[in-house]
Amino acid sequence: MIGCGFWAPYQVAGWREVPGVEVAALCNRTRPRAEALAGRLGVPAVYDDAEAMIAGERPDVVDVVTDVGTHPRFVKLAASRGVPVICQKPLAPTLEEAEGMVAACREAGVPLFVHENWRWQAPIRAFREALRGPGLGRVFRARIDFLSGFPVFRNQPFLRELDQFILTDIGSHVLDVARFLFGEASRLYAQTQTVHPDIRGEDVATVMMRMAGPATVPGGATVACQMAYAENHLEHDRFPETYLFAETEHGSVELGPDYWVRTTTADGTRSRRHPPPRHAWADPAYDVVQASIVPCCADLAAGLRGTSPAETTGEDNLRTVRLVFGAYESARSGRAVSLP
Repeated sequence: MIGCGFWAPYQVAGWREVPGVEVAALCNRTRPRAEALAGRLGVPAVYDDAEAMIAGERPDVVDVVTDVGTHPRFVKLAASRGVPVICQKPLAPTLEEAEGMVAACREAGVPLFVHENWRWQAPIRAFREALRGPGLGRVFRARIDFLSGFPVFRNQPFLRELDQFILTDIGSHVLDVARFLFGEASRLYAQTQTVHPDIRGEDVATVMMRMAGPATVPGGATVACQMAYAENHLEHDRFPETYLFAETEHGSVELGPDYWVRTTTADGTRSRRHPPPRHAWADPAYDVVQASIVPCCADLAAGLRGTSPAETTGEDNLRTVRLVFGAYESARSGRAVSLP
């Protein structure tokens, strides 16, 4: 694993829940940080040079858990050494760099996967299954809300300095969930705002998309994605839950607070709670998100072993990256953006 920052301890713990996986080495540009984390977690080897780690360990896969600006360099390094690579989201600082990373791995014949864990949350998977249930018909309109009062800039202060924030940070997740649930977007319109006076990027965004997939009516469904880290006190207890609501030809499906999924048709409403698994290593404040690391890692491991295709390949994630930067383009121009 390259990177020993905020997310790394949970990533190591998540991998250790997958049978047959060993975290063999940690690499960080500040070696004492890697040594401290390796000592705490019992990882046997430490490096401060990624190239030396790949040469010395000859790993089956490299997991890149660093800041987004370094993703292209480390992904291309692994590809040049013939080593499969997993990368955290957002994949790259720009669409062009993301496309270059995918192309470099394709040309080297090296698998590239993206650790896009949000879609692996237990309640989101349950919502998708409910949406496919009998009697509902296809979706014509839906809403995805991640509206949080959590003080994210306090526990991750580096986020204050990002020129692009919520669309790359949370938008990468939310827009991927939109694709996972409702298919591909043909057109989008976005608006962004900055509520915190002491940050550089946007902390509020709204993206509306026309989406066409097997779950939607002919002509496509309208899907609205709302995201905010404005620290609204009313929304403080929502973190880090994602709320979903889909209107269908013959009913509706909702994922509401506390992981309740409700399906409503002419026959009435059926409700069931789908809480995430609890892991001792997870931060309770991030429970539903960090629990999703485990099935995501298991899916990627299966993809690496060739036992089943992984969901979040680099090629697939490029479609999410195009939505993110299409949203920035729309917000800048004030116009809707068509997508290939």
